[in-house]
Amino acid sequence: MIRLHLHLLSDSTGETLENIAKAALAQYDDVETVRHFWPMVRTEAHLERILQEIAQNPGLVVFTLVNPATRRILEQRCLALGLPAVAPLDPVNDALSGLLGQQAKARPGRQHVLDAAYFARVDAIQWTIAHDDGIASEEWEEADIVLAGVSRSSKTPTSIYLANRGYKTANIPIVVESPPPLNLYKLANPLIVGLTTSADRLIQVRRNRLLSLNQQPDTSYVEEEAVMRELAFARRMFADNGWPVIDVTRRSIEETAAAIIALCNQRRTDAVTPEEA
Repeated sequence: MIRLHLHLLSDSTGETLENIAKAALAQYDDVETVRHFWPMVRTEAHLERILQEIAQNPGLVVFTLVNPATRRILEQRCLALGLPAVAPLDPVNDALSGLLGQQAKARPGRQHVLDAAYFARVDAIQWTIAHDDGIASEEWEEADIVLAGVSRSSKTPTSIYLANRGYKTANIPIVVESPPPLNLYKLANPLIVGLTTSADRLIQVRRNRLLSLNQQPDTSYVEEEAVMRELAFARRMFADNGWPVIDVTRRSIEETAAAIIALCNQRRTDAVTPEEA
């Protein structure tokens, strides 16, 4: 096991850095990461305190600092300490500057300005939470996406992730004994997507769920034949209605959401007429 001190410095919230670091570290095995997170680094005094910590716990330094002075101090001190200091957004900004003929605006946290897109995401999150697990089906026409699937097929976490991306998302559990409301089959605006998974994975997830609730894990809810029947019923419903289907067995929530967003984009492209194009 390799022990790595990872220092993340940002002059804003650091959300971008965290996502980059998470994606990069996922490519490596047997690494114990000690993460040092330093958001809102906007003064040289603050940076000096951080540099003392970096010297005491040497490792990889990853930063997004737009102020030239603080950035220069960080780079020079890391060079003196013999530590790598990486600015992951530099190649993207350099490419954009070349293509657009502009210099990037040195404004910390500019991507977090409370613009219309931000409020749209907030609205999408609130709407999605209010339409979880089949609630308020009479309002589903307002949705961008409706997810359908058997119990514990990742509908709710996928819905919340999509909402964070700005998509109003409803979800409906498919239950053999309780058919969904008829208006599900009449929706015109939302993209309806079926989520499915393998029986083995579904049984495991359901057993863990029952155990976490201190319930008896020997019910039809986790009985193999019953689960197979549920999955077959849902797949037949998806096929009969021509809904796209995503198998979440080996997908993370992020991967499932990315596939759904791709379907939304394709649907939007297909809806453009030759005259509009």
